[in-house]
Amino acid sequence: MLPIDPQADDGRRAWVACPNCDDARDCAACGQRRTCGDHWRYLLTHSGSVLHLQCPGCTHVWDHETGFGATRGATGPSAGGGRWRGAAVWSADEA
Repeated sequence: MLPIDPQADDGRRAWVACPNCDDARDCAACGQRRTCGDHWRYLLTHSGSVLHLQCPGCTHVWDHETGFGATRGATGPSAGGGRWRGAAVWSADEA
């Protein structure tokens, strides 16, 4: 199991299903594409429409292409995942 990334900040969150543990599978709020207090991911960085995320539960790190804005093709073995094409993202830096 990886440690939580030192750049991780719970003030920068994204609500995207984790492709590794899928811990939000049975969550009613997540199933309705609403934000919930339990199943958020660390938004480590972003590059255009690609979010770089880490799950606080299983510590899996991956890239998620949102399809919004200037898209960049997903590359490499870390690419993919999530139930939703889009992602709900909240950042304290942008509030």
